[in-house]
Amino acid sequence: MFNSIQNFADGKLLLVNKPYKWTSFDVVGKIRNSFKPLKLKVGHAGTLDPLATGLLIICTGKMTKQIDTFQAEEKEYTGTMVLGSTTPTYDLESEPKKLFEVDHITHEQIYAACAQFMGEIQQYPPAHSAIKVDGERLYEKARRGEEVELKARTVTINEFEITRVELPEVDFRVVCSKGTYIRSLVNDFGKALNNGAYMSRLRRTRSGNFRIEDAHEVMELVGKIRELKEPKE
Repeated sequence: MFNSIQNFADGKLLLVNKPYKWTSFDVVGKIRNSFKPLKLKVGHAGTLDPLATGLLIICTGKMTKQIDTFQAEEKEYTGTMVLGSTTPTYDLESEPKKLFEVDHITHEQIYAACAQFMGEIQQYPPAHSAIKVDGERLYEKARRGEEVELKARTVTINEFEITRVELPEVDFRVVCSKGTYIRSLVNDFGKALNNGAYMSRLRRTRSGNFRIEDAHEVMELVGKIRELKEPKE
């Protein structure tokens, strides 16, 4: 797969399993630094939140010109939501604020709630997101307590499957379009049950035709790149 450093300059697509609590930029930076002193373009095709894991597509060299194409592909995720409370960030980056009883929620209600999110839907991004407003990330404004008027966007949910129910936890699988915020989907799912929900786990398992099963661990990839730079005896 990796024959020489020149291959990366010519353009490579790398599949990486993003570690928990790493930002997508952390992964890009680690791989870019492994090429030093060679200055090489490195970018990713589709941000994953720090608390999410799974498939991150990394492009090097001339392949970075195709990032928008890869980014536009359909995505698949698996995850866990927790019913009975909400958080400001819609995930575990912030503490639960509102609490709701969940004993009355039935499995049938949970399965039935998926139907209203299928197809094209209007979705508001989380206030704590990387979207830029007036040149600044939304999460930076949110951390200062500033209120920003969020604009709904159209996204497509092709599949939404509940795979486990052990209240308050609910496991799910989602296949969706580019730009879908799974955190927002989870938050809206809680509202659909007249309850609350936040995301406790998220993993991207597919992007287009690329799958997590074919991904490298970050440090494994860095090691292979460094080996290519070492002079052969």
